[in-house]
Amino acid sequence: MSSSDSSNPSASPKGQQMWGGRFAASPDETMKAINASIDVDQRMWREDIAGSKAHAAMLTATGILTQEDGQAIQAGLDEIASEIEAGTFPFSADLEDIHLNIEARLTERIGDAGKRLHTGRSRNDQVATDFRLWVRRALGEADEALLGLMRILVIQAEGHADWIMPGFTHLQTAQPVTLGHHLLAYVEMFQRDRARLQASLSHGNESPLGSAALAGTPYPIDRNATSKSLGFNRPMANSLDGVASRDFAMEALNALSISAVHLSRLAEEIVLWTSSHFRFARLSDSWSTGSSIMPQKRNPDAAELVRAKAARISSNAQCLMMIVKALPLTYAKDLQDDKAMTFESFDAFMLSVGSMAGMMQSVTFNRDAMRQAATYGYSTATDLADWLVRVLNMPFREAHHVTGAVVKAAEVAGIAELCDVPLATFQTIEPRIDASVIALLSVEASVDARDSYGGTAPKRVLEQVKRLRQALQLDA
Repeated sequence: MSSSDSSNPSASPKGQQMWGGRFAASPDETMKAINASIDVDQRMWREDIAGSKAHAAMLTATGILTQEDGQAIQAGLDEIASEIEAGTFPFSADLEDIHLNIEARLTERIGDAGKRLHTGRSRNDQVATDFRLWVRRALGEADEALLGLMRILVIQAEGHADWIMPGFTHLQTAQPVTLGHHLLAYVEMFQRDRARLQASLSHGNESPLGSAALAGTPYPIDRNATSKSLGFNRPMANSLDGVASRDFAMEALNALSISAVHLSRLAEEIVLWTSSHFRFARLSDSWSTGSSIMPQKRNPDAAELVRAKAARISSNAQCLMMIVKALPLTYAKDLQDDKAMTFESFDAFMLSVGSMAGMMQSVTFNRDAMRQAATYGYSTATDLADWLVRVLNMPFREAHHVTGAVVKAAEVAGIAELCDVPLATFQTIEPRIDASVIALLSVEASVDARDSYGGTAPKRVLEQVKRLRQALQLDA
């Protein structure tokens, strides 16, 4: 479809676009290229048709359109939806965007009735409505995807509630923890992420439709009707805000960014754990790749790409804010770029969640390697200090000093674990230490002792698993 084609019902007698009545010449080709967005925003065709159907139904109910025109518009939009789904719709860059493409095709199919669809609205409130509908749907899908990943992690945590591994600070062995406890930490992060996604959905669930270009419309429209029809909570109260605001998309991308960072942290764990140095885990063949030159390699490429996509999502969130920050009210064409970065971010996020779900569902863990690593670095030293405080009533700072001396003595003697240090060595440093402390210094005893709420003890892990199973409807 060409804007200069006289058979195009959307073209003016001078061959201009639908907005071309006051122009004497066609746009430059480069102007057309920078102005067109159909390659990006055609993804919103479902939302555009839904918004147009709701608008047409309202115009008909209020008597602004005749019943005949209203019925023709509804049928025409349904036919266009079928065309797009079938892949036969003639998208045209000359018509700039999805909104004008659909309107032009509607007019081509049903005649003048199609030209009346735009009564009482502008592309400004139309695109704002479509974009809000798209983001709302995408947020719901992202929330569901995170829910699926959380369920996988809970199941894995339950199966590994008492598997011991090193807990790290500064990537140095700190204290023994359980693998189940470690995995549940990510469940908590993703639960907060879901709350942010849901809050973003709620905050953006207001309808701009009827704001028109920026000032509202003189037609007796019913904005409550279109808002309700499209599933919004309410119409936006200010028409300027309705067409100008993109904070719903900014909030959505910021929520995605935080969650993508959490996904990236889990991905980094997988990269480390599957390395030959750690040997904590092994990815399935389905989630590993090979090397073109080194036949022995098993690379965690998907996990590495999740890390990279977190950077893309976060960059897009910042980019959108920088686009909006300098815009006076109301609409400016800068906002056309909001959709490309939003679509890309949601695509990257869904790929990332799906990849982490696939990896975490099929990953296998090496219990012996994790347990052995948990003994490195005298990881039960804090248990000795705690015993000195509880049993000998020693001030913690003094207990810290005594424990440090024991660790130094073990290092000098070449003893790897504190539970293997002879009692005589303990008593040389602190004579009041007795044999009862030795049993507390194994990694198993250490994790069992950490049974405060939120702690790593297996019984606490299983308590949290039970709670999360109910919350995530795993037992339904």
